[in-house]
Amino acid sequence: MTGSKLPLDGLIELSRKLGDPTLGYAILGEGNTSCLSGGVASEPSRLWVKASGRKLANADRSAFVEVNMEPILELLSEGTLPDSEIRRRLIAAKCDGQAEPCPSVETLMHAVFLAIEGIEFVGHTHPIPINQIACSVDFMHAVSGRLFPDEIVVCGPAPVVVPYVDPGIPLAHEIHRQVYQYLETWGERPKTVYLQNHGFVALGSTAQEVENITAMAVKTAVILQGTAAFGGPNFLEPAQVARIHGRPDEHYRQRVIDNDGPGGAAS
Repeated sequence: MTGSKLPLDGLIELSRKLGDPTLGYAILGEGNTSCLSGGVASEPSRLWVKASGRKLANADRSAFVEVNMEPILELLSEGTLPDSEIRRRLIAAKCDGQAEPCPSVETLMHAVFLAIEGIEFVGHTHPIPINQIACSVDFMHAVSGRLFPDEIVVCGPAPVVVPYVDPGIPLAHEIHRQVYQYLETWGERPKTVYLQNHGFVALGSTAQEVENITAMAVKTAVILQGTAAFGGPNFLEPAQVARIHGRPDEHYRQRVIDNDGPGGAAS
């Protein structure tokens, strides 16, 4: 969790940072964030998630709703449901029993991520540099490799890349499939998820890690676009990625970065 802070306190702080209009990660009601909220052992796991339409930039306690994960994840076993039924199920999963505010339609996506061991905070944004790539015809190739060591240290050895899928149950199904395929391939949780024609998701064990991952992914997108002027990206070889990802000194530096934040920890 975020030091001695309650999970919701850390989530509010993270949301405001990701929603800072000077960063261009999200405007108006774009993006959503979530975190595990815990609960006593006899109760189902719960999560806090941003309410639909609320702004990240000025998020406070009222911008979030607490929901039970079990009835949300049960939607994965459902077939196609009308939007009205999905909304009803989301409201029914709320811990306070109130109809308003309604959880984001992407609550199911957040529940899929938070059900994975080691993921406690999720930040979904629409950064301009990333969406310039995610909305391009060359998207799949553009995110098919790693460019530099710090990208690997902060964002992991590879991303999860999701073709465009309708938000809600269809998107959650595809994310669930791809995330568990990633776990099988890499033997560890993913840190970055790129959603075609949609946006970006950072996955972390702390709010600080989510902030760091988002900042590094945005920097990577800017660098990637700059390579177009010089012949395109020169991705690192798989063996080079594996070497950086497995180095003990890089693991140490990663821990320091996660404590210091985006502006700390030099190499």
